[in-house]
Amino acid sequence: MSRLAIIDYDRCQPKKCAMECIKYCPGVRMGEETIVMDESLGKPVISEELCSGCGICTKRCPFNAISIIGLPEELSEDKIVHSYGKNRFRLYGLVVPREGVVGILGPNGVGKSTILRILSGELIPNLGKLDEEPSYDKVIKHFAGTELQNYFEKLKNKEIKVIHKVQYVDVLPKVVKGKVIDILKRIDEKEKLDEIIEKLDLKNILDRELSQLSGGELQRVAIAAACLRKGDVYYFDEPTSWLDVKQRFNAARTIRELDGHVVVVEHDLIVLDYLSDYIHIVYGVPSAYGIVSHPRGVRVGINAYLDGHLKEENIKFRKEPIKFEKRPPLDTSNRPLLLKYSKMSKALDGFKLEVEGGEIYKGEVIGILGPNGIGKTTFVKLLAKIIEPDEGNVEGDIKISYKPQYITPDYDGTVEELLSSITNINSSYYKSEIIKPLQLEKLLDMNVKDLSGGELQRVAIAACLSKDADVYLIDEPSAFLDVEQRLSVSKVIRRMADEKEAAMFVVDHDILFQDYISDRFIVFSGEPGRYGKGSSPMNKRDGANIFLKEMGITFRRDPDTGRPRANKEGSQRDLYQKEIGEYYYVDE
Repeated sequence: MSRLAIIDYDRCQPKKCAMECIKYCPGVRMGEETIVMDESLGKPVISEELCSGCGICTKRCPFNAISIIGLPEELSEDKIVHSYGKNRFRLYGLVVPREGVVGILGPNGVGKSTILRILSGELIPNLGKLDEEPSYDKVIKHFAGTELQNYFEKLKNKEIKVIHKVQYVDVLPKVVKGKVIDILKRIDEKEKLDEIIEKLDLKNILDRELSQLSGGELQRVAIAAACLRKGDVYYFDEPTSWLDVKQRFNAARTIRELDGHVVVVEHDLIVLDYLSDYIHIVYGVPSAYGIVSHPRGVRVGINAYLDGHLKEENIKFRKEPIKFEKRPPLDTSNRPLLLKYSKMSKALDGFKLEVEGGEIYKGEVIGILGPNGIGKTTFVKLLAKIIEPDEGNVEGDIKISYKPQYITPDYDGTVEELLSSITNINSSYYKSEIIKPLQLEKLLDMNVKDLSGGELQRVAIAACLSKDADVYLIDEPSAFLDVEQRLSVSKVIRRMADEKEAAMFVVDHDILFQDYISDRFIVFSGEPGRYGKGSSPMNKRDGANIFLKEMGITFRRDPDTGRPRANKEGSQRDLYQKEIGEYYYVDE
């Protein structure tokens, strides 16, 4: 086995420690320069050649900044495509753009965005040669005899035009100014402006400044901008973030219709499945290294990812496969009633919400479905008694814990201090049920204000579930999370519902996540921004049928994994299910 020694320089703080990594390293004690201070960095550097892999430095580091990771022998130095520096992240392998849509699937932190930056020409890969200036001539020689040789030759000679829709669309107003319509007119190289406006439902925001748009509106404008430009290869990094279900499928249809090669990074498995023709799985250790698999057909690729086993490469990257077991419909006859609310209404700033009354039972998870701007969050706030209804009420004195949709890191302190202010986080139960599955171990000593979007989301979920409550209201828990994290969160929420005999209301746009987690659905419909109507809680099949019929989408079950899959629009299966009125799925 060869080794990677990875130092997280954001966490490493030599001025606040006793340099335990150097002090306790057996190699250093024997006079070897296994770990030395780099004066230019002001941080320690570990020699991977001299490192014995004992792991003492990882245990002694007070900031959990060091990881020593064993690598398969075949991942030698000459297989590195790009390295961010000594003891930093390394990428092994690349994706090859091809006819159709190529999907990239993998956890956060294993190099998916790095792959897009390399292929779009924004980053010349250094092939792991940190002391040499990277160049396309070296890259072309490295990939000699492969499809990537031809691709990089064209990229070097500017013979292909690349369009890249970046991951973080919230930065766009800082670099682009003006009204939406003016910006899109300027870049409309295909003269398809009206068509794209219609497909992505942009009519209502055309006269607004980019700086006035929400995350979902910015996302749709960014997708429109990419689709309006003439290109040979299009790269889309997480195009569904902030979008509701209808918007996600509208975006997916629009992207699929592009002329040219398309590569997409996406965490919503149903949208990725619907959108892609091929899948590359990227696996490894987040922030340490990433390995790109061979391409597979979309169904086989996603199933291999859920199985955690790449048979052709003889690689197993997850201990247990992920299965979507069909649960029988919830039997409420033997469950105690927990919450009852009457028909409620609320008028807010020109928006009117009406919700049918319902009864909620102990230990159940209620999935809330509906487009953006239809009143789902307002309903959650009515249940939480954050706002009062104009008519109707929530009966009884119910203790409620609420995780809002938009999380602001306004707590001044560490994650450990935040969670400790709510409950005893040192109990073995809390560590096994919350800390470990939500991957919070390395975040405990970090300041809440320094967390990324995904880290903050997991901490907010933990904080919500740590409170003693009868009802937990969790708004968009899958935002910023990768597939693995979404499934881990869903398992935690389900276990907490069972063990606390509490009820969970979950608002989310990831249908696979909702299907996996929910016992019943509440479905919202109406006209976004003007009028919303929420149903009473109904069984999953009825609720999903109503919701999907409104979306115009039909689903089937994958026979191997049980996961829901969207039928291609106009396919024989799609037309048949629409004809018989079964939009959710038909039992095989």
